[in-house]
Amino acid sequence: MQVEPAVLITFLVYFLGMLGLGLLAWHRTNTSEDYFLGGRSLGPWTTALSASASDMSGWLLLGLPGYAFAAGMEAFWLAGGILLGTWLNWLLVARRLRVFSEAAGNALTLPEYFTNRFHDKSRALQMISAGFIILFFLFYTSAGLVAGGKLFETAFGLDYKMAVIIGSVSVISYTLFGGYLAVCWTDFVQGLMMAAALVAVPLVVIDQVGGLNQVIGTLEYHNPELLSPFTNKEGDPLDIVLILSLLGWGLGYFGQPHILARFKGIRSQKDMPVARAVAVGWSGICLIAAMFVGLAGFVYHLETGMKVDDPEQIFMVLVGTLFNPVVAGILLAAILAAVMSTADSQLLVCSTAFAEDFYKDMFHPEADQKRVLWIGRLAVVGIATVATLLALDPESSVLGMVAYAWAGFGAAFGPALIISLFWDKMTRNGALAGIVSGGLMVVIWNQFSGGVFDLYELIPGFIVSCLSIVLVSLADQSSSSEAQGIFARVKRNLDVVDT
Repeated sequence: MQVEPAVLITFLVYFLGMLGLGLLAWHRTNTSEDYFLGGRSLGPWTTALSASASDMSGWLLLGLPGYAFAAGMEAFWLAGGILLGTWLNWLLVARRLRVFSEAAGNALTLPEYFTNRFHDKSRALQMISAGFIILFFLFYTSAGLVAGGKLFETAFGLDYKMAVIIGSVSVISYTLFGGYLAVCWTDFVQGLMMAAALVAVPLVVIDQVGGLNQVIGTLEYHNPELLSPFTNKEGDPLDIVLILSLLGWGLGYFGQPHILARFKGIRSQKDMPVARAVAVGWSGICLIAAMFVGLAGFVYHLETGMKVDDPEQIFMVLVGTLFNPVVAGILLAAILAAVMSTADSQLLVCSTAFAEDFYKDMFHPEADQKRVLWIGRLAVVGIATVATLLALDPESSVLGMVAYAWAGFGAAFGPALIISLFWDKMTRNGALAGIVSGGLMVVIWNQFSGGVFDLYELIPGFIVSCLSIVLVSLADQSSSSEAQGIFARVKRNLDVVDT
């Protein structure tokens, strides 16, 4: 495959720009708190777009358009569940976590928050939580590298495995240097690029096929079931298990460490309303546009005979077919932006868990911040290497790998976090029971299929975790005075701001 020089140049300019932001952040990163949480200094716009861009990842430009291309409006339930989850996460969790994490010993990581919130002297909460983070993020980061591999394979005709390695090196480079600030600054730029690309592509496709009415008319003529969110493309009613599974993606938001880190890193809880509006607005626009990429792309495929071997490549195929090389390079760079904006956040959270929760808190509590900072940087390289090895299978599905990791985090951490922010009677043992039972339920449920086991594993995992937390906490009632004191102080702080 011959590569257009303009496309290659665009990619190089983009990559150099991201690396430049990483080097700039390097000069602002002096301590482990700077590296892992940016000194809690970022404003609402950067925080919101960074959280949203790191949330959506490559599946927004590959997985969701591919789903809409293959199944039509069935994808509506997935998009709707995600948008609802985004809104509820910002509404219920963001502000409280910002205040609670600071009150709980200025906790930098989610495992550290749980440990300090419940005054867990054994640090079992911290060790188990950090273990789950590293395990599930290996799969999640691998999904991003698979998306990057598909991009470079399509755009440059590279061997898939070589493409994955190039994508991995790209992400490691600026995350290694700049940490949280580099990740958030680059995510801000990448979020704008993703939104612009997702809006531009379906508008051009719709114009090419004769307008929106033509798109709808062609879909109705070819298969009207593609326009119904209540039936599959064969015309059979959607199973309630499938609808609940798609909507259930929204539950995952409450437990995603890379998104929750943005809530802890915002400069003030007073910035939350603006950040929430920006994040939900961006997500709504991008989700709708991504579905239109798939639907309009399907119509263009019907009318022109455009070859699409893999539905998850529909965005890239449309860009390569309809746009001149310079514009195509910019739009394809948006996919790289989507991949990098999530992979960098995941690598940072993994390295934070390793450096802060394992290395410093478990084994070397006397380590100074400079040493912890460098341990975190080394962990970025090590974890990225393992994730790259997992991503080398070219048959890997971006959406499938994301689904498993998303469920693991949502079930393990979501209930524990929400309940810890609202219920003062939750205990350390209750938190431990919820995290372990939720995470294990996802792993176990995923091993079966058919009937009720077709339900997305996040939902049973979330329910089991909630029940475990409540029942164990009520039976235990060993909540420490320190934990009660943290809850009371935060409650007063929140009430003062509200008034």
